[in-house]
Amino acid sequence: MSEQYKSEGRWWVSPYDFKPEVTALRRQPAKVLIHDATLRDGEQTPGVVFRKADKVRIAKALDLVGVDRIEAGMPAVSAEDFEAIQEITALGLKAKVFSFARAMNEDVDQALACGADGVVIEVPIGYPKLVTQFKWTWEDVVRKTAPVINYAKSKGLYAVFFPYDATRAREEDLDAMLEFIMRESAPDSIGLVDTMGCATPEAIAYLTRKYIDYTHLPVEVHTHNDFGMAVATELAAVGAGASVVHSCVNGLGERTGNAALEELIMALDLLYGAETGCDYGALPRLSALVSELSGVPIAQNKPVVGEENYTRESGIGANLVVEDPLVMFATHPSLTGRKGKVVLGKKSGKLSIVFKLKELGLGDLDEGQLSAVLSMVKKQGNERRCLVSDGEFSAIVSAVRGTK
Repeated sequence: MSEQYKSEGRWWVSPYDFKPEVTALRRQPAKVLIHDATLRDGEQTPGVVFRKADKVRIAKALDLVGVDRIEAGMPAVSAEDFEAIQEITALGLKAKVFSFARAMNEDVDQALACGADGVVIEVPIGYPKLVTQFKWTWEDVVRKTAPVINYAKSKGLYAVFFPYDATRAREEDLDAMLEFIMRESAPDSIGLVDTMGCATPEAIAYLTRKYIDYTHLPVEVHTHNDFGMAVATELAAVGAGASVVHSCVNGLGERTGNAALEELIMALDLLYGAETGCDYGALPRLSALVSELSGVPIAQNKPVVGEENYTRESGIGANLVVEDPLVMFATHPSLTGRKGKVVLGKKSGKLSIVFKLKELGLGDLDEGQLSAVLSMVKKQGNERRCLVSDGEFSAIVSAVRGTK
């Protein structure tokens, strides 16, 4: 069994992730690229507005993390968005900069004027969208899109064909669309877009293989989180051969949001051995910045970046939270610049009290005193329905010591 499942002092995940019987089921590519869409799809979160300076700050922070591509926005939205993309492309970032476009040559021209490296060309293909919203057929989609793909490539842009709501498309429409596009205007890559987040990981894997077998192109997967499965479905796509994953910092996006960048990076590297090259230590700072600028708070227990991810109230193994974290967690707190923390409340045990006495330099208690302090801590946590602060704990200890 591969030793990839653990790294001394860094992580210890399931060894079954890397059993040959498990990895043999995958068609995972050698390199998986991270395409972040926070500045476009993330800004589509209702009420979120990123000004030009905000977008530049976030782009710099994304580059420090080490993402491969930054979708910097849609120039057609506003003059300020156009200027923001221009400024980002002028920064000389390591990441490639992409813009978002409708199937219109004018949008491609704006991407060129912004200095973008590539363009994501969006068209609908989901059957509910076609028949009700647009009154189109799949033929309308490809007739509108093929010339624009060819135009973008002729101008030296990397062209991503992005037929959205694909997981609700009729299969015969998908097949015909893919065949036509490859014959008339093969893009550089093709997006598998689960706009409504309604496909299972198995369905996404099936469609990924279909896209690859039909086109022999790189497949980019973009999912929403309507059923809480965005990261899982994108990982399933990678296992089926997708070579680009789309994400947004903190899972921002319309409705329930997108696959969260920070979760994807950690899962790809630690559970799939993808070696993205991203800096885990920079993820909390990036998430905090996006939270500040978006006004959307981060849940305290959010995977990877939650402030309380390495905090334990339960008394069992409390000392190991700090002394040997990988006994209690799959990842070491230091991987993302954190420390393990023991807090006191209703669920504490004697180990928690002993640990806290040592941490605060309050000396030792005899067995009777320990039991009394624990009882008071649990009672206070239960009655007030909150944690007991270090100051309150010190007062409890003093009160018990002063009792004959």
